[in-house]
Amino acid sequence: MNPIIPDKRTALFPGTFDPFTIGHESLVRRGLSLMDEIVIAIGVNESKKSYFSLDKRLEMIRGLYRDEPRIRVESYDSLTIDFAQRVGAQYILRGIRSVFDFEYEKTIADMNRTISGIETFLLFTEPALTHISSTHVRELLHYGRDVSSFVPKGMDIPAEPDA
Repeated sequence: MNPIIPDKRTALFPGTFDPFTIGHESLVRRGLSLMDEIVIAIGVNESKKSYFSLDKRLEMIRGLYRDEPRIRVESYDSLTIDFAQRVGAQYILRGIRSVFDFEYEKTIADMNRTISGIETFLLFTEPALTHISSTHVRELLHYGRDVSSFVPKGMDIPAEPDA
């Protein structure tokens, strides 16, 4: 009698990741304890101006996880749920820092579940990291400040966009 092997549990972790922070890294690390694979998916939104180009963001995050076979880093320019289905993800991973994030994420999770059946799971940001956001890191970079305490160790992040 063969043992039943469950399907691989894959979660999509979508975002702009401009740049990827230690808050994002924490969510990926914690998500890996629940999933077999995580696809970090950089969403392309032509109406949003990015600090780092898509290619640079892909390069930085792939470099960070180059030795982790359970993580893939990709980009997409479609609905998140369509991309999740394309890569075989049954779940969407999101992080929340505050009650304001919760309201936003719940609405999107409900819509995604209704349209596709894909479940979203939310991980609360670790308390020591709740103040960190890509927006704040971009602002620090813009003014030439050191951001090393806000981005993952080992991630090569240039001081200048596309440098």
